[in-house]
Amino acid sequence: MTDLTIIGTGNMARGLAARAVAAGRSVQLLAHEDKAKADSLAAELDGKITTGVLGEQLTGALVIPAVYFDASRAIVEQYGDALTGKVYVDITNPVDFATFDSLSVPADSSAAEELQKATGAKVVKAFNTTFAATLSDGTVAGHPLDVLIAGDDAAATQAVVEFASAAGLNPVVVGPQRRAHQLEHMGFLHILLSANEELPAYQWNSALKVVPAA
Repeated sequence: MTDLTIIGTGNMARGLAARAVAAGRSVQLLAHEDKAKADSLAAELDGKITTGVLGEQLTGALVIPAVYFDASRAIVEQYGDALTGKVYVDITNPVDFATFDSLSVPADSSAAEELQKATGAKVVKAFNTTFAATLSDGTVAGHPLDVLIAGDDAAATQAVVEFASAAGLNPVVVGPQRRAHQLEHMGFLHILLSANEELPAYQWNSALKVVPAA
């Protein structure tokens, strides 16, 4: 068994795995098809990482698919009952890429809530407001990244809080799972800032920060 299973080998998977290594957590890293990609990333990060490919048994207590929303739904369908009881961390922003002007989930729902309908896992929303480029270091302009977290299951939410804290990040629980609706709109706005060439200061290197009063 491992502490986390991270699915994917792209930039978000790299950032999450780097934070897991910094936290001293053991990681199962699953590539989509090419195990060599997982092996290469594991060697680069030099932590307690085992590798495999999507479809293999999930060994992590926390499962974090570092993929787009549609791929995340496919993972839930593929693993079925094997996810029951696990903490499933949904990091997605379900952007409608056909229009790049809205989200692709029902107006009164969220990716996290849609995934919860399809799985017996305990779905917790987190990391959707952080960019891959900032996760590797865990800071922006000297400030630790805020990880905004929404979940219904107290133990599952706490597990994500503990991971983020151990990784040197600042966990902020914003409420129950339905707050994922607001988090995904925040994540989408953050994406739009970085995709706007007229705002060169925000090019995937910024962070959303909640600053409490002194």
